[in-house]
Amino acid sequence: MSGRLIAQILVSVGTVVGRAFVAAYKQAAANAAQGGGAAGRAGAKASAGDALTRQTGMTIDEACQILNVNREAELAEVVKHYEHMFKCNDASAGGSFYIQSKVVRAKERFEMERAEKLKEKAEGEAAKATNNDQPSQ
Repeated sequence: MSGRLIAQILVSVGTVVGRAFVAAYKQAAANAAQGGGAAGRAGAKASAGDALTRQTGMTIDEACQILNVNREAELAEVVKHYEHMFKCNDASAGGSFYIQSKVVRAKERFEMERAEKLKEKAEGEAAKATNNDQPSQ
């Protein structure tokens, strides 16, 4: 009698779990069809920072944490922290090659972010200058 009860409980639980799995799979498939997860919900317009994050695999916040600087840090400060972290994690001095490579990637990401900001600023100034040159109607 107890064996039959246990079997019924297992079948009931299996049915509920199976239905939940199927519903979750359908939702995941629908999300993938719409552009995939949070990136799809954010819309088709992606910022330059998002493109850099996809390109490098590291956000600017991660890069700042690795180098122990803030986003507004001067490039000289970033280079100073980079050189210190790179030297401390030298594999020949008992450091970690993995961490050393993360430090290099963080510096590269920080430099890319700065270059992108300068590019956007220059484009904005060029657009403003173009608008100022056109006669008003």
